[in-house]
Amino acid sequence: MIGFLQNIGRTSLAFLAAIGRLVLFTSSAIRWTFFPPYYLRQLGRQVIDIGYYSLPVVGLTTLFSGMVLALQSYTGFARFSAEDTVATVVVLSVTRELGPVLAGLMVAGRIGASMAAEIGTMRVTDQIDALDTLSTRPMQYLVAPRILAGTICLPFLVLVGDLIGVFGGYLVGVYRLGFNPSIYLARTMEFLEISDVTLGLIKAAVFGFLIALMGCYHGYHSGRGAEGVGRATTNAVVSSSILILISNYLVTALFFG
Repeated sequence: MIGFLQNIGRTSLAFLAAIGRLVLFTSSAIRWTFFPPYYLRQLGRQVIDIGYYSLPVVGLTTLFSGMVLALQSYTGFARFSAEDTVATVVVLSVTRELGPVLAGLMVAGRIGASMAAEIGTMRVTDQIDALDTLSTRPMQYLVAPRILAGTICLPFLVLVGDLIGVFGGYLVGVYRLGFNPSIYLARTMEFLEISDVTLGLIKAAVFGFLIALMGCYHGYHSGRGAEGVGRATTNAVVSSSILILISNYLVTALFFG
């Protein structure tokens, strides 16, 4: 019984210590984002890597998600003779939920792992310690540009993904299900509001911040050797994916609760 309680206490203390390290890391990263010097070249490199090179995977994901959503919605609503609501369901689902969440998960798998592996390798090879020796703050040079770039780029990726996803639903609705193009577009715009798109972009900014934060945090605290870098990469993807799903509910509850 005593051993069982010791294990619970040890686990609880380790969990609280990890939360404390994460809070201190987050506050330090946010703080150094607003203080000079500003490493604009690093920021531009991250913007291109996160934003531009993630467009293909986000575009393909949202395109086929919109197409599948149109097919499934038609199959369900046809039972109630409500086929004319397919366009509305597609546009609201993509802009509010599917666009931000799918883009966030895809970017987490691509960028979160890349950040953790890159910074973890720098930790293993003592390059981060070398930055300290050269009077360059690692938090300001490595972490702050990545977090800022992730927060800025993901809303633009989600906006493009929303357009592609709605277009995928349009293709299926018009060329597969036989909807009239003008009526489908009218139904698409009839119930869409600015708040729906804004909510998705707010979620995207939160997701981008969390993805970059988890990638940098796990890479910065990576263990020694190839095994430590691999574990940091895995933890970055898993933790950012879980936080995306949790924060998705919290933001939705905040706006619609």
